[in-house]
Amino acid sequence: MDTPPAGSALPEPPEPDDAQVTKTAPAAPRKESKAEGATLNVFSHGILVLWAIMVIMPLLWAVMTSFKTDRAIFTSPWALPDRLHFENWSRAWTEAHMSDYFLNTVLVVGGSLVGTLLFGSMAAYVLARFDFPGNRFIYFLFIGGMSFPIILALVPLFYVLQNMALLNTLHGLILVYIAYSLPFTVFFLTAFFRTLPTSVAEAAFMDGASHTRTFFQVMLPMAKPGLISVGIFNFLGQWNQYLLPTVLNTEQEKKVLSQGLVQLAVSQGYKGDWSGLFAGLVMAMLPVLAAYIIFQRQVVAGLTAGAVK
Repeated sequence: MDTPPAGSALPEPPEPDDAQVTKTAPAAPRKESKAEGATLNVFSHGILVLWAIMVIMPLLWAVMTSFKTDRAIFTSPWALPDRLHFENWSRAWTEAHMSDYFLNTVLVVGGSLVGTLLFGSMAAYVLARFDFPGNRFIYFLFIGGMSFPIILALVPLFYVLQNMALLNTLHGLILVYIAYSLPFTVFFLTAFFRTLPTSVAEAAFMDGASHTRTFFQVMLPMAKPGLISVGIFNFLGQWNQYLLPTVLNTEQEKKVLSQGLVQLAVSQGYKGDWSGLFAGLVMAMLPVLAAYIIFQRQVVAGLTAGAVK
């Protein structure tokens, strides 16, 4: 190879033409796209703030009204109470028998939640993990139960409970709540159990564990996020249930909160105890809000855990 003589300057590299520079130069960020993104962000946040106000304001107004007198409710419905009238709450708790309704609701919803999660998780585990003749038929039978309107079953349920001596009883209402909540529970947990790893169950079988022990000690703890999520949904639906107890539970001492609130609203005709009614309404609302606030992370985790393997 020929080398240039000593002292001679090296030839300069050719300058790139303008076309090549134009092609290789990085594109400048578009200001228009940033402006559009900022506008969309402000619009979406505005919608969320408006939605939050629409949801929170009625709740705050109900709490505020529960501390007013009946006269203040009608004369200045949007004003703050002159003082906190805690006697409205005590009157609703004792004279309106909200304490009895609250206890009945806790017993019914608590018993039905335990039964729903127990039987629903067992059925969902079998449908998700075992292949047997009629598996899909039973699964779609549960799904069909979700679309069956409960109002069509009220008359048959009434006579079934009457023939079984379960009418106007708390344990009869618990059984009805369990049957009412099972279709959604099985549908939700079946999809959740399918996402759980099978290697853990196979290892338990190899160690000599039975199917029952594997389910209760291995698979059920792994399905805790799904159980909490479906438990919250069932709790909300059963706590606010009105149609079923109205038809199947008519005795005064066995009524639940939803029935008690209606009775409190109509018991005195045009001279209704409105302050006591709002106090009872807030009493019935607080457990639902507390449950959602406490378990909101578990609800989100349970909804998203079944989507990713």
